[in-house]
Amino acid sequence: MAVFGIGWCPSPEIVEVPILGFNSSSRLIRATLLPLMGKNDYSNQRRSSRIRCSLSRKNTTSLDSEEIASAPSSNSLEELGNVMKFKMSDFKIRDRVSTGLGGRADEIVFEAVVEDVQSPLHNSRVVLRRHTTVQAQRRGRRAIEVLKKLARRTLLYHSYSMQVHGYVNPSTSGDYGSFTLVHRYHGSFSLRHWLQQSDWLQTLEATLALDEESVRRVGDDTVGGPAVSRQLRLIRILMRDLLIGVNYLHSHGLAHTELRLENVHVSPVDRHIKVGLLGNAADFYDNNPNTSTMDGNIGRRQMMIAYDMRCVGFMMAKMVLQELMEPSTFAKFKSFLTKGNDPACLREFLIQTLSRNSSYGNAGLQILDRNWGAGWNLLSLLLATKPSERISCLDALRHPFLCGPRWRVNPSMDIIRWGLGSTAVRIAEEYIYGHQQRSRLAHFIELMEMLNPQSKRKNWLALLPGKWRLLYCTGRHIGLTLRQPPARALIGDVHLTVSRLSKSNTTFSFTSDINFTVLIGQDWPHDKAGIAGKLGVDSSFRLTSGRRIYLKEEETAKTKFLPSPSNTRESIVKALSGRKWRKALALKELPSSLPIAKLISSEVDEITMSLDDPLGKSVETAKNVVHEVRTQVPPEMFDLSKLVCGTYVDARLLILRGVSGSALVFIRSLAN
Repeated sequence: MAVFGIGWCPSPEIVEVPILGFNSSSRLIRATLLPLMGKNDYSNQRRSSRIRCSLSRKNTTSLDSEEIASAPSSNSLEELGNVMKFKMSDFKIRDRVSTGLGGRADEIVFEAVVEDVQSPLHNSRVVLRRHTTVQAQRRGRRAIEVLKKLARRTLLYHSYSMQVHGYVNPSTSGDYGSFTLVHRYHGSFSLRHWLQQSDWLQTLEATLALDEESVRRVGDDTVGGPAVSRQLRLIRILMRDLLIGVNYLHSHGLAHTELRLENVHVSPVDRHIKVGLLGNAADFYDNNPNTSTMDGNIGRRQMMIAYDMRCVGFMMAKMVLQELMEPSTFAKFKSFLTKGNDPACLREFLIQTLSRNSSYGNAGLQILDRNWGAGWNLLSLLLATKPSERISCLDALRHPFLCGPRWRVNPSMDIIRWGLGSTAVRIAEEYIYGHQQRSRLAHFIELMEMLNPQSKRKNWLALLPGKWRLLYCTGRHIGLTLRQPPARALIGDVHLTVSRLSKSNTTFSFTSDINFTVLIGQDWPHDKAGIAGKLGVDSSFRLTSGRRIYLKEEETAKTKFLPSPSNTRESIVKALSGRKWRKALALKELPSSLPIAKLISSEVDEITMSLDDPLGKSVETAKNVVHEVRTQVPPEMFDLSKLVCGTYVDARLLILRGVSGSALVFIRSLAN
């Protein structure tokens, strides 16, 4: 643990501690100090320390005239009754302080022990945070003002907030140009410092003393297990505590505005997350709401809550993905969001960004992929581009990602759609296209088409433009191992770029980019570097509304490669009639037709191909390469006019149907 020395000698003064009453719920004291606050002790204290203590609320809560004069804002501390006023002689300053308690450049942090025997905090370890500049002093006084609102619900305040005890009278320290805040000591490390340790998982588990009783707080019933399961369980505990603390602030009309890993501490005493100091906490309402400012106050409240939730999303991302603790990697992550990219595409971005040989492994990706990709869904909701679309604290606490296996969760239709899409993506990425996998994929595709949330044409006009990567096709797949092609070509990424030509019409430009590598020689070489090539196809379409009609009488002959559509529909009807889907879809049978986006080709395709030297000069080689690429790539990507309709679209997935009935599944890619 990194430490540094302190050179500060407090002046020997006598403590001034306000005694507020007999009710322990109105005092900001530790539970271990309650025996010191008995009736006999209090009566003796009252007789023997009239000079040191005052029973008058008015006297104990007012600031000196010098302090009021140096206040940087108009807000004063005269009416705060839950604040203790200390002298510097009350503390024994330690000669070292943990870096995990460090603040900004205009703050000096000390660790101290309360020595005054008359204080309810006697022998307690506290932190003195000295604010030197005018702006820093304003933050310190604001933290005490916020205390007045939060201390009404003492149990939640003690459990989820960093407890503020009071301030040091500047006349006792001899420094009228600063303001010293006194708050509780919650350990040497912030949550950021915990996560930076090489053995952070084991250390945090030991600090929180995880047992069967503690894991029940997140709906789990087991401890231990694989590292991924342990990390997921720990993240659920930390995130739930963090969200409860932030919701506690929001319910009192406050926004934190500075939620970072550095401002959050883990208390080993009560094993709770402590939300940091509230020096920059902002009120939802400037004044009392009235008819003239009601709309403005509501908008201000929504924006502040959305800002806090975005900060919580950044904290969750760093907790799950350890690679984001590195500043350079996190800068790329934040840049992806600030450029306006949809957070629903974070998985596609992070898989390309994070190193495959990372020392952290891929535990974070596995955690987010679990439970039908629930982690990616929660992360996208916390980091949503539009503030109005960000999830609230209460809804986040009910999200399946933060609920253990013992808790019954009724997912919303959006989460069901997300889970179907995530599962289809995971199956397609395995590249094991046996009969079982192909049947499951066809099943999920049909369900997604039925649950398409963007069935109107205006939604397609907004979501369709972009760069899409071909993920899977339900048509036939031709492999490489059982053939001896004239040209050996390995297909890389296949992209479909959709551009809207004009906002006044519904005409789109479709560009198919097929990247491949040509291998030289008769045998398959061990080194698959080869010669790079690219095939491009351009076409234009006009988008109109239409419907996809299902013919129940028509039976499609079963083939070796493609499952029968009738069998797929029968399996869907059976699935939707089960108890799991009955609440989500009140359908007794499948509809006879579904709304779609009809694609009408208006121009002849234009095909271009490029090959690196030396193959670029051989016409015969180019013909063989084109033939091999057409054999392996779905025909709809080579001949775009065979695309007839779009059946599903959202922020990350797109499903298009060809004239043969095969479905092409695309995932939104990152535009260069």
